[in-house]
Amino acid sequence: MSDAARLSVFKTYKLYVGGKFPRSESGRVYEVTDSKGKWLANAPLSSRKDGRDAVVAARKAFGGWSGATAYNRGQVLYRVAEMLEGRREQFVREVADAEGLSKSKAAAQVDAAIDRWVWYAGWTDKVAQIVGGANPVAGPFFNLSTPEPTGVVTIVAPQESSLLGLISALAPVIATGNTAVVIASEKAPLPALSLGEVLATSDVPGGVVNILSGRAAEIAPSLAAHQDVNGIDLTGTDADLAKELEIAAADNLKRVRRPQPVEDFAADPGTDRLTYFLETKTVWHPTGSLGASGSSY
Repeated sequence: MSDAARLSVFKTYKLYVGGKFPRSESGRVYEVTDSKGKWLANAPLSSRKDGRDAVVAARKAFGGWSGATAYNRGQVLYRVAEMLEGRREQFVREVADAEGLSKSKAAAQVDAAIDRWVWYAGWTDKVAQIVGGANPVAGPFFNLSTPEPTGVVTIVAPQESSLLGLISALAPVIATGNTAVVIASEKAPLPALSLGEVLATSDVPGGVVNILSGRAAEIAPSLAAHQDVNGIDLTGTDADLAKELEIAAADNLKRVRRPQPVEDFAADPGTDRLTYFLETKTVWHPTGSLGASGSSY
């Protein structure tokens, strides 16, 4: 058969929930186009039911992921960076289409996204040293503070930065032992959905990251009000939606990261996102000295 007669095989993009690739339970899709209006693919249009399924998967995975050693989580995240590097050309193409960038600028975005993933992989077993430690107290006690993950975190991904912004929001959440439900950029979801394929072929346990595509205004309110979601990152919301979600999140005192007026994902990320969805546990323990006389047990 000649090349001219061959039909291209178009990719079917699916959600990533619980380590599997379901279509939306509603069966709906929506058209994704590039910056010039050219059709790229049909993406799943997630429903509230898809969101609830993602929360169930994230909660189920939380115990094992949060209970893993920080060093092990770092190894797993580094493996994801390896897989991203191996599919670099695919992501360059998808980011260029999604964001209307030249190939060289898209390549710079993808390289920065891979480097950002490595950055957070390296922090997994170090963050406890900067936000925890021994506290001086008056009395014969050891007083130790240690960070613990918040739980299940919903992330409304950045709308404009389809890969670097997404990874900048997602990687620190899971690096610290949380599990995540991600609502991908509505207008540019394809890099996020492809990231699900990378996660599935790496060592990340199913359910640690769940990726939904569709309309944040439809999916996010039920996730913000969900009693089994412990935190929400509003980076990709506008002011009106952010206010609505923050009100809904207050019902079970979720930790909320508000959208910032300006967010430069290419800048040094620091540790703000790394520590945002952590809680501090403080433990008291007798030193063994019971009195001024020096008696002990």
